[in-house]
Amino acid sequence: MKTILFFGDSLTAGYGLPAAQAYPSLIEQRLKEKGHNYRILNGGLSGDTTAGGVQRIERWLNQPIDIFVLALGANDGLRGIPARETSQNLQTIIDKVRLRNPDVKIILSGMEIPDIVPGRYAAEFRKLFRELALSNNIAFIPFLLEGVAGMRQLNLADGVHPNAEGQKLLANHTWAVLEGIL
Repeated sequence: MKTILFFGDSLTAGYGLPAAQAYPSLIEQRLKEKGHNYRILNGGLSGDTTAGGVQRIERWLNQPIDIFVLALGANDGLRGIPARETSQNLQTIIDKVRLRNPDVKIILSGMEIPDIVPGRYAAEFRKLFRELALSNNIAFIPFLLEGVAGMRQLNLADGVHPNAEGQKLLANHTWAVLEGIL
């Protein structure tokens, strides 16, 4: 049986929802329905940053990983962590995963900061994900929260975390890229 590791923050963990409603679980259901034999690991940790991801990735690499879905960075953006630092941390995670699993297929989930954030930060932040995907030759989801961010009906009361319907859209965005590399 092959393994897919989803490694991210509260979006991946399915914050505020039963585990079965988080998008990695929805992907697992879809894989089973389509006859694919994959084990899904949900390495989502609420509040995690890319620096936190660098610290905890090793724990997840004690088993072979066939597909690695990297969905960190949203909390970096919310905290205003410099885009260069976020990029370096994501690159370190990618390098560690590849070192332990040379044949791994990687998907990077892009994040965005609203353009209402003053200065160049929002543009730099958005660009870093695309640049990482290109320089590492990995699959890319342009914006994991596309069509969900800012949509009251697709988020929990906090306005930040996707509800069950919003998680379905995250699963669709991920599936659109994942299906092509299965």
